[in-house]
Amino acid sequence: MSITPQAASARNREICQLAPIIPVLVVHDVAHARPLAEALVRGGLPVLEVTLRTPVALDVIREMAKVEGGVVGAGTLVTPDDVTAAVAAGAQFGVSPGATDLLLDTCEDIGLPLLAGAASASEAMRLLERGYDMLKFFPAEASGGVPTLKAVGAPLPQISFCPTGGVSPSNAASYLSLPNVVCAGGSWVAPSDLVNSGQWGKIEALARAASQLGL
Repeated sequence: MSITPQAASARNREICQLAPIIPVLVVHDVAHARPLAEALVRGGLPVLEVTLRTPVALDVIREMAKVEGGVVGAGTLVTPDDVTAAVAAGAQFGVSPGATDLLLDTCEDIGLPLLAGAASASEAMRLLERGYDMLKFFPAEASGGVPTLKAVGAPLPQISFCPTGGVSPSNAASYLSLPNVVCAGGSWVAPSDLVNSGQWGKIEALARAASQLGL
């Protein structure tokens, strides 16, 4: 079933409103998938972005999709093959570092709501022209961070963002205070050392703290 850009943006806005932080996850061992997802969901972060940066990423999505209360998406979508594989694995939404016509066409045709990346006013306007008004701002810090998003929000108030890239506990609240920011993506809630050692309680605590940001 296909999806329009407007419907994709509406769905992604709903997803982004579920929690202030979307964990950006790079998982190397499928055995970690379910306990990691369960810890994050228990901590109040139900939306999970699994990046397609490891050989087992699709299997991780399959496992996390079984976790009650979780909303699992696939990140780092770059090609049409990425999109079809992510949907087959159970991804409910997609995230890309940027946007191309081919990637957007594929997501619309297959029915996957895409959170497309933009790093400039021109990129955001191009996506808005196509019908997307809920975007990823990436790479956030390298693209000017909070001051840039604040400046873009003045002439383009109809566009909302999920900034990702360099967002941390020290600056997340500043991003979340902006009227054009719905949530932010961050990797600090699932650091590799805690994941690899199976310290799910500590990850749950990090998630719980992150779930209170911006309140």
